[in-house]
Amino acid sequence: MNASLSLDLDNLWSYLKTHGDAAWVDYPSYLDLVVPHILELAANSSTTISVFVVGQDAAFEQNRELLSSLSAAGHEIGNHSFRHEPWINTYSDGEVADELKAAHDAIATATGFEPTGFRGPGFSVSAAVLRTLAGMGYSYDASTLPTWIGPLARRYYFRSTSLSSAEAEKRSALFGSARDALLPNSPYEWDLGTGRLAEIPVTTMPLARVPIHVSYLLYLSRISAAVAESYLRIALWLCDRRGVGPSILLHPLDLLGGDEVQALEFFPGMDMPGSVKRERTARYVELLSARYRVGTMADHLAAVTPISARRRP
Repeated sequence: MNASLSLDLDNLWSYLKTHGDAAWVDYPSYLDLVVPHILELAANSSTTISVFVVGQDAAFEQNRELLSSLSAAGHEIGNHSFRHEPWINTYSDGEVADELKAAHDAIATATGFEPTGFRGPGFSVSAAVLRTLAGMGYSYDASTLPTWIGPLARRYYFRSTSLSSAEAEKRSALFGSARDALLPNSPYEWDLGTGRLAEIPVTTMPLARVPIHVSYLLYLSRISAAVAESYLRIALWLCDRRGVGPSILLHPLDLLGGDEVQALEFFPGMDMPGSVKRERTARYVELLSARYRVGTMADHLAAVTPISARRRP
């Protein structure tokens, strides 16, 4: 069975922006720290992955060599929006078109890779986003997280912020809603009326519909590394039984600790050293690779095409 591994290349400034920290306007970056770790993780596990890049980072000349090293190593490059605003679901049709086109062009210029896949920041998506992606000739969206814990994660995250009511309202869809647990856990197609677009969800544990992406596993491992590993093994066993080829998500902070990025000490799990995170993340990828043919999101889509399941947005 095929599985996919992807990484949302959220930069330091984008975390600060979502958190409401004004320091984001100077666009602080840790790409020079994390990109080598991404390349090392993939090389050591003999896998190619999908990396969803933020357009604003691709637009900066100083980032181009780093970002192009990812495509040069054979990794798929995806579109993660231009401004990385989790409230992209509130944009008008025109704003969505401008946002996605600007990101696409900047990413293609920086990496030499034309994206055909998109993931919204904070798992944010809308019918306007889906229609725009289909019109741009994209193959798939990967913005859905079919779990019920989104509101709990959002409440936990907001505890460390001092956002105004207006700023909090902008982020009201961050991490999704409890109804997202009703969404399919396997690839399907959006029926957009004028066309279709594949959706590859970020896999959650079958039946329980709780997250199994690496950030969640690392958070569990703060209680017990053995518990986190057992949790992943159970989730993958359930995926096998339900015929779900897992699509597993990584973030930069799965490879960086609070000892390396002090500005993000507020973020869950940043009390763990980066070296420990990298060791545990490599172990989770090893467990995944032992059971599945792990590749990019594009590989995953090719393995499940044609898709019979359809849904209207």
